[in-house]
Amino acid sequence: MEVRAKKYLGQHFLTDMSVAKAIAETLPVDNEMPVLEVGPGMGMLTQFLTAAFGNRLTAVEVDGESVDYLHGKWPELRVVAGDFLKINLKEMYGDSKFMVIGNYPYNISSQIFFKVLENRNQIPVCSGMIQKEVAERIAAAPGSKIYGITSVLLQAFYDIEYVMTVHENVFNPPPKVKSAVIRMTRNDRESLGCDEEMFIRIVKTAFNQRRKTMRNSLRPLLDDKIIDSDIFNSRPENLSVDGFVNLTNIISGK
Repeated sequence: MEVRAKKYLGQHFLTDMSVAKAIAETLPVDNEMPVLEVGPGMGMLTQFLTAAFGNRLTAVEVDGESVDYLHGKWPELRVVAGDFLKINLKEMYGDSKFMVIGNYPYNISSQIFFKVLENRNQIPVCSGMIQKEVAERIAAAPGSKIYGITSVLLQAFYDIEYVMTVHENVFNPPPKVKSAVIRMTRNDRESLGCDEEMFIRIVKTAFNQRRKTMRNSLRPLLDDKIIDSDIFNSRPENLSVDGFVNLTNIISGK
């Protein structure tokens, strides 16, 4: 049985065994944590995950045809038919920690990572393959032209590692872009030490007008307050996570 790749689901099935093995190896095996695979498709990555993690593996797949295929090939594999963005992770894992991996649909990869971020205290490691351009943005350091909203928000709670670049010819059908494998490992920051909602609002407001200085882009958030601090002369791409935390506390009056 062959599963037809569906364009509306952003499906590009990986066909290279060595790449699949390399992705699977981005997760540590020396713990007892469950593993959640997002979008297994025809199971190219799944075969290496089942070998490494056995019954600790659960696969979440939105495509009914792929679900049937997975059930037929791995009868013992727990397959949840549904959309990862909509499933209740608390119902699946309670308060337990688990790891997330996948060859993620490129059209929703950022949403997937933000859901991981929302559940960061339960997900110490998240890895997988996404569009190369998105991977580079997530991993970008302050000072880079591609450092932006996703860079700051994800790096606030995860250490990001750009693992490898993957070319188009190892997929069926081939995507029009190159891909990359990244690994996000939870850092030791328990909280930001500032108003988190304000932090997110400041990061988004600043990067939406990234050519302006903070003083000009954040003017609507200052409520006519005059704050004498050199940080407001910076542009957003030059501020680290800690810089944005400091900025948030200044604006909040802390």
